[in-house]
Amino acid sequence: MNGKKILFVSSELVPYLPENEVSLMSYETPKMVNSKGGQIRIFMPRYGNINERRHQLHEVIRLSGMNLVINDMDMPLIIKVASIPKERIQVYFIDNDEYFKRKATFSDGEGALFPDNDQRAIFFAKGVVETVKKLNWNPDIIHVHGWMASLLPLYLKKYYADEPLFAESKIVTSVYKKSFDGELDKDMMKKITFDGIPEDSIAPLAAPNYNNLLKVAVDFSDAVILAAEDIPEDLKQHIADLQKPVLPFVSLQEFEEAYANFYNTEVLK
Repeated sequence: MNGKKILFVSSELVPYLPENEVSLMSYETPKMVNSKGGQIRIFMPRYGNINERRHQLHEVIRLSGMNLVINDMDMPLIIKVASIPKERIQVYFIDNDEYFKRKATFSDGEGALFPDNDQRAIFFAKGVVETVKKLNWNPDIIHVHGWMASLLPLYLKKYYADEPLFAESKIVTSVYKKSFDGELDKDMMKKITFDGIPEDSIAPLAAPNYNNLLKVAVDFSDAVILAAEDIPEDLKQHIADLQKPVLPFVSLQEFEEAYANFYNTEVLK
């Protein structure tokens, strides 16, 4: 991994959010790459339940100030950064008051998904790409974790298809167990096709549930990592049918060598 540039884009990350499969692997994988001499950048949403004072987040004025168009609305992009203590790893936070100020991640106090989660996912995907463009940092690998980040492969391959910065980048998506029930907004497809993305390329999102979001993510990825043991069967079958490089599930205790080998032999070949 020495000298390779890897962009990690995640829905969740410790120590900023509670530990689960996604947030833990989103921390451990860049830490591993960092230790092997790779260059990394990490992006996640700045949810309102992240304690900015405790984690010492601060706004980066030179990266903020852009408006992103989401479903014909101008939404201001705010970029904040923080460093993970002891690791010398910097994390970039995608922020917007309308989408991320509320004091929760994906659902309200009653457990109901936020009705604008689809727009939040579109904003996050566009915000990551626009910020990386401003940084002028061309990653060798873009590794996606968690469903809130699942539109990034689609947007990179379709909306940003002509962006030279990512011309050589390989996209890896880690697929985790089902993390929400129900569906996102029924008009999610319309909001994506508004960006000129063909409807037939996002056909699964006619029913925007967890499995179908991840199907679209892996459709536009170059390789897939099965990051949990209990992945839904139809999602697992969809991945197998794609005939792309797939790394089967490996435990946290054994992942370092397996992920590094997968990056080097299957993704960067």
